[in-house]
Amino acid sequence: MGVSLLSSPAFLVFFSFFTFCLLVDPVLGITRHYKFDVKLHNVTRLCHTRSIVSVNGQFPGPRIVAREGDQLLIKVVNHVPNNVSIHWHGIRQLRSGWADGPAYVTQCPIQTGQSYVYNFTIVGQRGTLFWHAHISWLRATLYGPIVILPKRGVPYPFAKPYKEVPIVFGEWFNADPEAVISQALQTGGGPNVSDAYTINGLPGPLYNCSAKDTFKLKVKPGKTYLLRLINAALNDELFFSIANHTLTVVDVDAIYVKPFETETLLITPGQTTNVILKTKPSYPNATFFMTARPYVIGQGTFDNSTVAGILEYESPPKSLHLSKMFPLFKPILPALNDTSFATNFASKLRSLASAQYPANVPQKVDKHFFFTVGLGTSPCQHNQTCQGPNGTKFAASVNNVSFTMPTTALLQAHFFGQSNGVYTPDFPSSPTIPFNYTGTPPNNTMVINGTKVVVLPFNTSVELVMQDTNILGAESHPLHLHGFNFFVVGQGFGNFDPNKDPAKFNLVDPIERNTVGVPSGGWAAIRFLADNPGVWFMHCHLEVHTSWGLKMAWIVLNGELPTQKLLPPPADLPKC
Repeated sequence: MGVSLLSSPAFLVFFSFFTFCLLVDPVLGITRHYKFDVKLHNVTRLCHTRSIVSVNGQFPGPRIVAREGDQLLIKVVNHVPNNVSIHWHGIRQLRSGWADGPAYVTQCPIQTGQSYVYNFTIVGQRGTLFWHAHISWLRATLYGPIVILPKRGVPYPFAKPYKEVPIVFGEWFNADPEAVISQALQTGGGPNVSDAYTINGLPGPLYNCSAKDTFKLKVKPGKTYLLRLINAALNDELFFSIANHTLTVVDVDAIYVKPFETETLLITPGQTTNVILKTKPSYPNATFFMTARPYVIGQGTFDNSTVAGILEYESPPKSLHLSKMFPLFKPILPALNDTSFATNFASKLRSLASAQYPANVPQKVDKHFFFTVGLGTSPCQHNQTCQGPNGTKFAASVNNVSFTMPTTALLQAHFFGQSNGVYTPDFPSSPTIPFNYTGTPPNNTMVINGTKVVVLPFNTSVELVMQDTNILGAESHPLHLHGFNFFVVGQGFGNFDPNKDPAKFNLVDPIERNTVGVPSGGWAAIRFLADNPGVWFMHCHLEVHTSWGLKMAWIVLNGELPTQKLLPPPADLPKC
C-alpha cells in the first residue's frame, strides 16, 4: 500500500500541515502532526450554493493516515461562529479520554477563535475509522476518513491490494442542517430530511443538476482494490452495491473479519467496512454504477433517493474504446424495508479469531444490563402547539431516560470530584417499569429527563442487552459506544428472553465492533471489558435520535496501577 495512498492528491494538498517526527523505537510508531482549520466555505450541490463548516476548505475533510502504534497530535482551530468539537470515531482512546471529543461529555466545545490539540495514540487497531464533529448536527459537513495501516512489516491477513480507496457516504442538505434540527426541536416534530446522499461529497447523476458532481472510481482490469467504506450520513443506514461485481468483506470498524463474499452490503451510520473488489480480468466494454440507498423501517419521513458513483475501467493503450458508447449496468439493491437481508448480512460477520488476531470475548460477566432503546414523547410547552404525536414533542430514550446534556463536561466533573449538580450515578440497569417491549405500546409514552450515568469499577466485564421498543413504531437503532470495542454475542427479534436466548450466544468468534444496529423490533446483546478509565458516551448514531435524547454515559473508575488511571487533562482543554 503506502505509496498509492500517501501520494494521493488529497494527501498532498494538506501535506504542509504535517510533520513526521521519528521516535527512537520504531515499535512505538511515529508522531504525526495535523492542523485542522475549521472555516466556512461555499459549496454548490444540486444547483444550490451554501456556506458550510469544513476543515481546511475541503469537503469531505482531510484524510488522516497513521500506523498502528503512532501518536497523533491534531490541532483544531475554530474560525467559525459555532462551537466545535471533533470525535475520532472508533479510536479506543486508552487513558486519553480528554481527546475523545463529544461536546459536554469529555470536553467543553472549542469556542470561536480558540484551539485545542487532540493528543492520542493508536493502540491495537488497524483498518478504517473516521472523524466527525460531535456537537449538534455539524457532522453533516465536518467529517473525513481515518486510515490506520498495520505496523511496518506486518502484512494484511489477505492479499495486498493494488490500490486503496476511501469511499465515504454522506448526506447533503440544501438548507443549513443547524437550522433544520433547531426548528425540529422547537416544534417537536420530525426534522426535514436531506436532499441527497453523497459518495465522497458528490451526489451523482441520479439527482437534479448533478451529473458533473459524480464520484468516478477508475480501475484497471485484473487488479484488486481495497475500498474503505464509511457511513458518515446523519440519519440513514445504507445498502451499497457495485453492478456486476462481487465484494469480499475483510474488516469492519477496524477489526479483521472472516472474509465472505457479497454483492450488497448494509452499513449503518457510524460503521466502516473494508471490502476487496476484484476487477474483471479483461476490459469489459461497459461501465458500472455503484449505488447506495437507505434501509428504513421506522414510521417517519426519510430521504428516499439513491446516490450513484461510476466504476470505470481504464481503456487499454492504443484502443479506440473512448469513441464508443458503452452500456451502463445498474445494481439491484434490496427493498427499502428488507429486514431479512439486514439480518442475514449481520449473521455473516464473524471475528477472524486467529492466533494473531484473537477474539477476547469476556467469558464471565460481572454486571448485566438491560436497556430499552426507542422513541417516546415529551409534553408540549405551555400555550404552544407541537407537531409530535397527539400534539406532544418527539423524544427518545434509553430505559425511558431521555438524556439531558450538561452545561459543563462530564469528564471534568468526574475527574475533579465536582459531580454535584452535573450528573447523578443512578442510571437504571433495567427498565423501571417493564412492559411488552415489541407488543402493543403502553398508553403512557412520556419519557423522563435527566443526566444519569452508570459507574463501573475498572476491569468490570459487562453484558448489555439493548432492546428495541414498539413505542411510536419499531425501528433499527445503530448504537455506538465510545472508548471501547464490544463483541456482539447475540441478536434476535421480539422480546429478549433471559432464560432461553443466552444459550444461543456466540462466545467463540462474535463480531467485534464499535457500532451495532439493534434490529427493528428485536434486540442485540454485547459484551465488553471496562478496561479504559474515563467517561464514555453511548448513543444512537441516527443524529435525530441523539438530538431527542437516545444517549447515556458510562463512567469507568481508575484501576490501582498507574497504567490503569486516566491521564490528567491537558493545559489547553477548552473551558465552558
